[in-house]
Amino acid sequence: MSDLEIKEVRSRRELRDFIYLPGMVHKNDKKWLPPLYADEWALYNPKKNKSFKHTDTILYVAYRQGRPVGRIMGLIHRLYNQIHNERHARFAFIESFNDREVVHSLLSKAEEWARGHGMVKIVGPLGFSDKDPQGLVVSGFDDPQFFTSPTNDPYLPELVAAEGYSKKVDLVNYLLPIPEKLPEVYNRMLERFRNSGTVRVVEFENKRQLRPFILPVLEVMNQTYMEIYGYYPLDDEEKKDLASRYLPVLDPHFIKVILSGDEVAAFAVAMPDPSEGIRKAGGKLLPFGIFHILREIKRTDVLLTMLGGVRKEYREQGLDVLMAVKLYESAIKYGIKTVNSHLILETNSRMRGEFERVGGSVSKIFRIFQKDL
Repeated sequence: MSDLEIKEVRSRRELRDFIYLPGMVHKNDKKWLPPLYADEWALYNPKKNKSFKHTDTILYVAYRQGRPVGRIMGLIHRLYNQIHNERHARFAFIESFNDREVVHSLLSKAEEWARGHGMVKIVGPLGFSDKDPQGLVVSGFDDPQFFTSPTNDPYLPELVAAEGYSKKVDLVNYLLPIPEKLPEVYNRMLERFRNSGTVRVVEFENKRQLRPFILPVLEVMNQTYMEIYGYYPLDDEEKKDLASRYLPVLDPHFIKVILSGDEVAAFAVAMPDPSEGIRKAGGKLLPFGIFHILREIKRTDVLLTMLGGVRKEYREQGLDVLMAVKLYESAIKYGIKTVNSHLILETNSRMRGEFERVGGSVSKIFRIFQKDL
């Protein structure tokens, strides 16, 4: 008889087991990148995470002899299903030791819960939105891990696939070397935009200058991201929540906004990679972790692209290239050597083409799985 027990998270102690389990799984991996645990506690708190109002959720932890050995979240995004006329559940934040029985039992519980809510398919890993870590790494395990993305070992996607799951969609991230000097073709393009007078680029020196643009930028994100798998439109409360989550660590020098008149036509948000600082802090902000993170943000030579979008009526006018060039200028000025694209849908040929055209190469591939119920 198996000594494995799957328990629904109902207490703060069980939630602690859920949150800190990945650290136990990866404790011997010096390259593993922990999450920011303060963000984790907020993520699973319905009072702090506004996304709960659109979702039904359940958390499970697997135990052997009282010791946590695996976890999974089941999630039904009612708003997303309504918009897309779907009856799909999601599994998210799955983690386990290399144990097929654990993964089988966790996925079975999530599937049973989803069927009980009338769902016909389950996909994942996919959280509340595409802003949460999504997919499992299936290629590029030896490349550096980075902030806000999954950090699983190779066995985990194999164990998921063994449970009858197939590929839903892949996402890729690119690494792009930054030249020491802006190529002349970009200088000519910048001069053309300056002479046209049709749009202007707004750049920032401090967060006070940035604040009036936050909600307009996130509204453009709402309009442009509806085509992206897993995204749903944020309301004003959720926009403010997202802004408060990232504003403390954003560097205004790497945020670019393009205006047409007084209207935000396009935007790009990037940030110096804090990953090594988070690793040194062990994922904890207190008492001294925040200093490791802030120090790394100032000295890293890697830039993470986080968000970007162009309103539909302004597409095919080169605004995406203009934003990229302005980011390159700032990257060169502040000693950035590499840009990490974060995650791009494999089907986003336009964005992938832009990175490949300037010498970017795929570093990692992440897979979202699916299974009929």
